[in-house]
Amino acid sequence: QVQLVESGGGLVQAGGSLRLSCVVSGRTFSAYAMGWFRQPPGKEREFVAAITMSGASTNYADSVKGRFTISRDNAKATVYLQMNSLKPEDTAVYYCAASSMGLVIRAELYDYWGQGTQVTVSS
Repeated sequence: QVQLVESGGGLVQAGGSLRLSCVVSGRTFSAYAMGWFRQPPGKEREFVAAITMSGASTNYADSVKGRFTISRDNAKATVYLQMNSLKPEDTAVYYCAASSMGLVIRAELYDYWGQGTQVTVSS
């Protein structure tokens, strides 16, 4: 069983930064591509960013390009999401997920999910 635990969420003012972390246990971390998704209040879950197993390639939603950076440390079995220039519309519960399918953006292609961490951006 694979377990994912997110941390790093919180309350931040618009223009500020946060770094989310997701620690993975239970299986070989490097065997999975990793993704971040978010679910804004009253809306459906949406793709944010993804990174390949090696970390060599990434993909971002248009809404976060240039502001968010996904990275991973396979030695620490951890994936990160550095979020800069945060906007109120970034407010959401953020989830990390693991996929054996590679660099994919569809939530249904992810095998394992964390419990989520709340990010709130005040204006």
